[in-house]
Amino acid sequence: MVRTVAQIEAEARGRGGVSQAPRPRRVGIVADYLEEGWPSMDLAAELTSLALARHGEDVFIPAILRPELPRLFRGRGAIGEHGANNADRYLGRYVAYPRWLRSRARGLDLAHVIDQTYAHLVHALPARHTVVTCHDLDAFRSILGDDREPRPLWFRATIRRVLTGLRRAAHVICDSHAVRDALRAQADIPAERLSVVHLPVHPDFSAAADPAADAQAAELLGPPRADVPELLHVGATVPRKNLPFVLELFAAARERHPRARLVRVGGALTAEQRATAERLRIRDAIVELPFIDRATLAAVYRRSRAVLLPSEREGFGWPALEAMACGAPVVASADLPTVREIGGDAIEYASLDVRVWIEAIDRLLAIDPAGRESATARQAATGRAEAFSLERYAAAVMGVYRRVLGMRAE
Repeated sequence: MVRTVAQIEAEARGRGGVSQAPRPRRVGIVADYLEEGWPSMDLAAELTSLALARHGEDVFIPAILRPELPRLFRGRGAIGEHGANNADRYLGRYVAYPRWLRSRARGLDLAHVIDQTYAHLVHALPARHTVVTCHDLDAFRSILGDDREPRPLWFRATIRRVLTGLRRAAHVICDSHAVRDALRAQADIPAERLSVVHLPVHPDFSAAADPAADAQAAELLGPPRADVPELLHVGATVPRKNLPFVLELFAAARERHPRARLVRVGGALTAEQRATAERLRIRDAIVELPFIDRATLAAVYRRSRAVLLPSEREGFGWPALEAMACGAPVVASADLPTVREIGGDAIEYASLDVRVWIEAIDRLLAIDPAGRESATARQAATGRAEAFSLERYAAAVMGVYRRVLGMRAE
């Protein structure tokens, strides 16, 4: 059970008046709007709160801060549903959220903005007691000299305010060394205000059998069969996830393994992607799962013969870490430094060439899932994933908090 600050202080008084333990510090985990629909950012906020609640040692008491997205334009029909959603998101992010946050920040000892694209909120917080986690620099590409990201003036002006908020923060937590190095080189943030803290894997992702979750996965996909190998892709259908490559790769894999299936988690294929699947004659071999909870997703990982991660860019690379924790083999793009940082030698890397990936998939499908070679690979993957525990994450994050608040290091 998570205790409140008042309960902890009352216990300290009950142990004999003045407590020698440090005063509990209130930490506001400033999260994205749920309506934004960014599961990875929602998960990062949840994991940070969970890590502090379980391993905060009664020193840091977390609370997730998140208002509801205002409905100013949706449902009025004047500018269409898409335009209304975008207008609400813009005004919600840059007008309503800062106003809402200013009053909530008064009772905090420290604020932790969990997503760098919300770093403009630092302007509404006491900057010297505010931490921001940066997952990637994608949002800033248009103002950091990347000609591939042409954007209108209003967008660049908005993103400059986000970047100035990031620069004002007392400290920036980077979830990879690659992000830290990019912030130093491109965003002009001094090294002493940057720390690398890898995100943790959620405890629900495990190689251990879960009868209820395994049964739910079987209901969605049918019982696992050795003669029907399942290749898994987890991620949104946005361009950087490289779904066209996944489809081309699976079409080539089906020529060698006619009974293989591609399992997709992360949203339905776009119309263009469905048309590509039809052209490649693989549409009937693709299973698109609805939203599934973490336990069921872990079961889907466990039964997969290969998890595919051919992204062009990744922030942290959750699917690679989750797959490793579940003992599932991963093939990832060779050009993803963050995933290499996470996966080390426990996963396989391949250049974005279908022939190279087919060879990797052939090797994985040739391995007996119940054999010694497979067991050794699973052990290597789960062993690697153990380094990304909630406890280690909590210790590293609390080290940053102590530094920002001027507390004695433990």
